[in-house]
Amino acid sequence: MRYISSQLERNIRIVALSSSISNAKDIAQWLSCGTTSFFNFHPNVRPVPLELHIQGLNVSHNASRILAMAKPTYQAIVRHSPKRPVAVFVPSRKQTRLTAIDILTFAAADMQPGPDDKPQSTFLHVAESDLDPFLDKISDKTLKETLTNGVGYLHEGLSDREKKVVEQLFNTGAIQVVVVSRNLAWGVNITSHLVIVMDTQYYDGKTHSYEDYPVTDVLQMIGKANRPLQDKDAKAVILCQSSKKEFFKKFLYEPLPIESHLDHCLHDHFCAEVVTKTIENKQDAVDYLTWTFIYRRMTQNPNYYNLQGVSHRHLSDHLSELVENTINDLEQSKCISIEDDMDVTPLNLGMIAAYYYINYTTIELFSMSLNNKTKIKGLIEIIASAAEYENIPIRHGENNILKQLATRLPNKLTNPKYNDPHIKTNLLLQAHLSRMTLSAELQSDTEDILGKAIRLIQACVDVLSSNGWLSPALAAMELAQMCTQAMWGKDSYLKQLPHFTSEIIKRCKDKGHDTIFDIMEMEDDERNALLQLNDSQMADVARFSNRYPNIELTYEVQDKEQIRSGSGINVSVTLEREDEIVGPVIAPFFPQSREEGWWVVIGDTKTNSLLSIKRLTLQQKAKVKLDFVAPNAGHYNYTIYFMSDAYMGCDQEYKFTVNVKEGDSDSDGSDSN
Repeated sequence: MRYISSQLERNIRIVALSSSISNAKDIAQWLSCGTTSFFNFHPNVRPVPLELHIQGLNVSHNASRILAMAKPTYQAIVRHSPKRPVAVFVPSRKQTRLTAIDILTFAAADMQPGPDDKPQSTFLHVAESDLDPFLDKISDKTLKETLTNGVGYLHEGLSDREKKVVEQLFNTGAIQVVVVSRNLAWGVNITSHLVIVMDTQYYDGKTHSYEDYPVTDVLQMIGKANRPLQDKDAKAVILCQSSKKEFFKKFLYEPLPIESHLDHCLHDHFCAEVVTKTIENKQDAVDYLTWTFIYRRMTQNPNYYNLQGVSHRHLSDHLSELVENTINDLEQSKCISIEDDMDVTPLNLGMIAAYYYINYTTIELFSMSLNNKTKIKGLIEIIASAAEYENIPIRHGENNILKQLATRLPNKLTNPKYNDPHIKTNLLLQAHLSRMTLSAELQSDTEDILGKAIRLIQACVDVLSSNGWLSPALAAMELAQMCTQAMWGKDSYLKQLPHFTSEIIKRCKDKGHDTIFDIMEMEDDERNALLQLNDSQMADVARFSNRYPNIELTYEVQDKEQIRSGSGINVSVTLEREDEIVGPVIAPFFPQSREEGWWVVIGDTKTNSLLSIKRLTLQQKAKVKLDFVAPNAGHYNYTIYFMSDAYMGCDQEYKFTVNVKEGDSDSDGSDSN
């Protein structure tokens, strides 16, 4: 089946509300407008007819079948597209290199000697000297060699620059063949005359078995055979196991129904809609579903959605049951509350989940796992267990690599299962904080993990502050800094500075310079002599130093002499940035661009209590007010914490005291007389 994503479902709903869609037929037309509008706006471009060949091999062993497909792949190139561009899709990164070498090996056997008795390259359509400027940008020696013979390969392990070079050489016709890994089917910017899908199974590390490609992936690969301005036709060859041949015939030659997946993620949609008060009772939830694509498809394909019939009664009962189960699950996870068995209202956990766009099971996990003694190690374990990381891939043989990696990390795990994506997430987070060099695949996985980590950490801060726990909330804020700068809390703050090696940091500490402000305040000659960096490196250091936050904080406890037990304590905090340059956080080890954020916290270290918290962004100047209820009469020591979520070493602490007097409890009694 081809599924429709929840994002697309949301788009359909938006268009429906704008009256562009009123029925299922309109949805079908809207979905197809991406291609029809292209041909309407480009009258000289017409759809390219596709000639599809499906070839089965009667070999059940996966590795043997891949080997057996090498010769048919080369023969398909020679037969169907001897001079025009060819894209070959293979299951794994390793196979891209092997297949490229196999194709060149078969081609070398068929080549005729040139004038100088050297074989003439079949697939290279420019002079070798013309490739030199491009080859200089490539560090992969094997890729350099194959490109000089007209065959390139693309996989997730190549750098962005290398990928762009190969794509450019292929799209301009300099090289004729490119071999692409399955994972890049949706990410490469190439089109060809012939596409060859070399096997249709991949290894799933979680199940330890070979799984079939989704039909949508196969369609995406075949869709790369599409050059309407250059070709009058396109060709595709699918090489697969013989038993799969009829399956692909059926689903590739016949139209595919588009089905909804909304019921797989309905909890998070309902939670968000309850928070925004779009849904205020169970009847609103049912009405909400009638505006979605899943409602249109239920009557068209009832078996797929487990309906017993298509009558109005069957449909109504199914929707009611779906809503009832979903609402009950949200209530059990303490995201919403149900009143009078009908009305629904959002709770604090639901608001946090909706605000940070995280799974309802994740916020339930945070609520159950976090406590007033949680430290950095526990925070990493809890965040790594989030539902957002369930789909982190485990590749063939990767459990052995992770096992070796675990021995080099500071936080040891008890009886870890290395084929568990949550264990892998924990290890890669630790490796990131340790700035370890990882393979291309693991680095790619780390970037995916970090892309979600900051909002998960911020959600942890909200859960902890809601419970009034000070030290774990501060630890979570510190973890956000650590993930952004790829450092452990015990590391020197100087490690954030570009080009600062361990030797330079040691020289600085020996001279008594422990903070970035110490480096900034040094005289130029003294700094140059100490750091021993060239002009370009010093410019990078200066750029970071200018962006490093230098913020002055002042505070005032309002009506300090009039505070009585049970009344409110109001603290006004003024923040002013002394440095003028404001911009994205400089964090070369963090995969995404992000803006800096801040927390202002008032806490009582003696009781480990977080009394008030505000999150803010700061341009040049800001003023925030924090308030909390005065405790029983007595003398109290409080601390204001000003915490960054991106830079280490720029946090501030200010202690202040409050003398709380007895509340005026007799006033009500005297008034009543």
